[in-house]
Amino acid sequence: MTTFVLSHNLQLQSASAPAFDLQQLADGLTRHTKHSITTSVLSHPHWLLSLEGDAMPTELAEDLVSAWMKFRAELMQDIDHVVLALGGRKDTPASPGSPLQEGFWGVDVVETKDATTFLQAINWPALKSGRPADAVFEISSR
Repeated sequence: MTTFVLSHNLQLQSASAPAFDLQQLADGLTRHTKHSITTSVLSHPHWLLSLEGDAMPTELAEDLVSAWMKFRAELMQDIDHVVLALGGRKDTPASPGSPLQEGFWGVDVVETKDATTFLQAINWPALKSGRPADAVFEISSR
């Protein structure tokens, strides 16, 4: 079982790609994934949704990105941008009360016009290089 704890980083300033209602997003992702998943809305300032599935982390992340784009299209919203899933496995004990528990994956779903600039701005190559290869992923819709 793979567990993702999702955050959303909407880098777009567009009425045609607004922030989501979280329950609608959870339902939309469930509808549009090819894997069997369960989703739940979280009550946390950073982590928005929990998503569980039987797929391997990179497979589930690829499916997540695809489902995200399909859900935007279903709502007839802008999909002329890049969706990134940037994930890291939690390999240390969790803070009390945090939904991101040891062994779970923290996944930031980013919507941006320029993935390269965004990844450079957060110093993603250095962040990624400091982790074991099997503890981090980067999936892009393009």
